[in-house]
Amino acid sequence: MTPNPIRKVLSTIRMHHVQALLMGGQACVFYGAAEFSRDIDLAIPGEKDNLLSIQGAMDELQAKVIALPPFERSYLERGHAVHFRCNHPEAQHIRVDLMTHLRGVDMFSDLWERRTAIETAEGETIDLMGLPDLVKAKKTQRDKDWPMIRRLVEAHYAEFRFSPTPERRRFWLNELRSPILLLEELAAGPAIESELSPARMWLATGSAWPEDEIALKLRDEEFAERNADKLYWDPLKRELETLRRSSWP
Repeated sequence: MTPNPIRKVLSTIRMHHVQALLMGGQACVFYGAAEFSRDIDLAIPGEKDNLLSIQGAMDELQAKVIALPPFERSYLERGHAVHFRCNHPEAQHIRVDLMTHLRGVDMFSDLWERRTAIETAEGETIDLMGLPDLVKAKKTQRDKDWPMIRRLVEAHYAEFRFSPTPERRRFWLNELRSPILLLEELAAGPAIESELSPARMWLATGSAWPEDEIALKLRDEEFAERNADKLYWDPLKRELETLRRSSWP
């Protein structure tokens, strides 16, 4: 039987007592919005002991840092991602991406409190970034992330639409990206202004919005998030370019 390389990486990280939250494509799979990926994206706290545990796990996985920056707390704390490539026979070529700070997402201690813990068929526990936080983390400038956000939220809506709670309804009203589903949810009850994000305040005016106008507002919302993500990453990219030039022989 061929070993599962993703499981090998996650079990090794867990055995080394690393505190981490699975996010990215692998987390999307668990939330019912499948996305093929051989990368493992992890949000981690940047404390020294946790970073030492991560290094121990990476050593066992025969993983080496690829590209820049190096695996140092200072880079993680400034918002950079550190990338490893595994060379262990049971996790060959799997990439592990680590981040301690993500744009628009709360600090790790808050994310940890809101995590989703799932148990696999093999009895192993995997800590996922909570769905609302994962959706926020995916609001990037990358084209592939926006269809995934839509699938994630709609999968949750399809599962729980007939058993709404205030928390679920707040999530749907702030994150659904389908005009039809937004209108459906507004028809179920009014949107309370205090529970809406700044980008969705217009929903508090009621359910009389035409679908085409809702689509335009959602497009503008996406554009604003993409632009904010670009502004966030531009100085980090410049820092990496400076680091890259300084490392040239």
